[in-house]
Amino acid sequence: MEKQPLPTDDAKTEDNGYADEESQEAPPESAARAGWNSKVEYFLAQVGFSVGLGNVWRFPYLCHQNGGGAFLLLYVLLMLVMGIPLFFLELAAGQAIRQGSIGVWTYISPRLSGIGYSSCVVCFFVALYYNVILAWSLFYLGNSFQYPLPWSQCPEQGNVTVKECEMSSPTSYFWYRKALDITDSINDTGSFNLYIVCCLLVAWTIVCLGMFKGIKTSVKVMYFSSIFPYVVLFCFLVRGLMLEGALEGITFMFYPKLEIWADLQVWRQAATQVFFALGLGFGSIIAYSSYNPKNNNCHRDAFTVSAINFLTSVLATLVVFAVLGFRAKGKVLECVASNVRKLSYQIESGYMKENWMPHFNYSVPSSVDVEDYRTWFSQYGKHIPGNLTDCDLEQELKKGVEGTGLAFITFTEAMSLLPGSPFWSALFFLMLLNLGLSTMFGTMEGILTPLTDRFKSLANKKTKLTIFSCIVGFLIGLLFTQHCGNYFVTMFDDYSATLPLIIVVVFETFSVSWLYGADRFLDDIEGMLGWRPSVVYKYLWKYICLLAMLGLLLATTIRMFITRPTYMAWNQDKASEEHLEYPGWALAVLALLIIFAMMPVPVGLVHALLRERTTQTSRDRENGRWTQ
Repeated sequence: MEKQPLPTDDAKTEDNGYADEESQEAPPESAARAGWNSKVEYFLAQVGFSVGLGNVWRFPYLCHQNGGGAFLLLYVLLMLVMGIPLFFLELAAGQAIRQGSIGVWTYISPRLSGIGYSSCVVCFFVALYYNVILAWSLFYLGNSFQYPLPWSQCPEQGNVTVKECEMSSPTSYFWYRKALDITDSINDTGSFNLYIVCCLLVAWTIVCLGMFKGIKTSVKVMYFSSIFPYVVLFCFLVRGLMLEGALEGITFMFYPKLEIWADLQVWRQAATQVFFALGLGFGSIIAYSSYNPKNNNCHRDAFTVSAINFLTSVLATLVVFAVLGFRAKGKVLECVASNVRKLSYQIESGYMKENWMPHFNYSVPSSVDVEDYRTWFSQYGKHIPGNLTDCDLEQELKKGVEGTGLAFITFTEAMSLLPGSPFWSALFFLMLLNLGLSTMFGTMEGILTPLTDRFKSLANKKTKLTIFSCIVGFLIGLLFTQHCGNYFVTMFDDYSATLPLIIVVVFETFSVSWLYGADRFLDDIEGMLGWRPSVVYKYLWKYICLLAMLGLLLATTIRMFITRPTYMAWNQDKASEEHLEYPGWALAVLALLIIFAMMPVPVGLVHALLRERTTQTSRDRENGRWTQ
């Protein structure tokens, strides 16, 4: 294929390559492509998109479940050999070709245009359920401005504590019954939850207002939404380190267990987290990078954004386990006090032998030290009637939770124990809201930019397209506001993006490194930056990254087929969570989500082949020849 010249950088208006405010007023249909006003704006947008809710509630859980410090080392290794090279590839492609994902892969080869459309479909799926999480955050934020917090204690009906709450916990009850009013399974749809419907409407309205003029308005919101979460995380870290049990929680978290490196599932989970943490395959990285001037150092950006992403995950992990350490220490102290009260009763009843008597002051249960009790229990506890139990801080910390369970149940419970709990609760959910907003802006940009680049008629009506997309997103999103909506959020989160995005990135890597040519791509980057990146990237893209992504694709596919998909349901009668298998119709929906997301790839290939054949036939006609 004849090498095409890269698009010229018409939008460059200053020496540093960034457009000034006046040039931004040019209409979208003008030849000059809109650009960032400064490098700071671009940086905030890219960091805001890549740093999302997963850094707060997914990474700490994975780190906790998979060897602590050993998982961190594995994560850094995979970030260096897979994450950063692929991130750099997307940044460079968007900056060089100055198009959204559809335009970039069509430029590489018209047969690959479906990759860009698949990215748009996946972005749309993610936006649908991601904004529901923002709606939940808004609901909790609104309920944080009262004292005591509504989830700090069980409600009463006729002077009797509600049984479902008494059997579980106040935070679990508030989440499942008050916030979601959830059904027992995905088969029981129920009606719409009006509170969540209203919060979802507010969430989509905020996104629409922040996006209706493209990056010019969204970046102004990001000055707050991208920076504020770090302020909150540092506040929580300082406050958390002052809590009793915080150091035990952090020590338990980061203690390395190197044996986990022999477990292939840990490698799969680490690779998946690297993949999603950086936002690869969504098209948002390409979209944001396409507004950069040609001489922007995207190589440095790849390392800087990736490093900030990783450090944010570590910071969030410190915060989470400082607070969870405090919560666990509180539960262990409650356990000790409860057992000492039982022990005191046994002593008073005369059931204790003289040599079994404890050395601590059992007459004041709350004053007994945990280690003193555990030392005594290990020697004599099994001989004492009354069902005494061990109170192990480490076992309490091993009860790991992730996702909504971490944010809306476990962490919420810990915050309710803090002095000034409404303040900390409002701060936490405002942070979640801002983390989600900056990611939502990037996700929506991954839809709108490719479409407006590809279809000029839409470029002239980008504001209307943005409003229309938000309205459609809200209407379809009502699916998730039913009483069974949380189960659909789980389905979309687990399956609508994982497999399709991995396939998208496999095609991206193959098309750049093999079809377009890694050397040609490095030539283009050299033309942009004025220096040539290391030849190591050529081999990483052609072999290491591609094989790693194929391995991840294979492992993910095998896992889906050998293990029937399940979801976590809430059983109202038992007041507990339980794993249920998806029914047949839900599995069909799940399969359709994956198929629909990947369908543009083969359709784009067939369309390009038919178009090439039609073009060739037309040329043959002109030359008086027919070619079959």
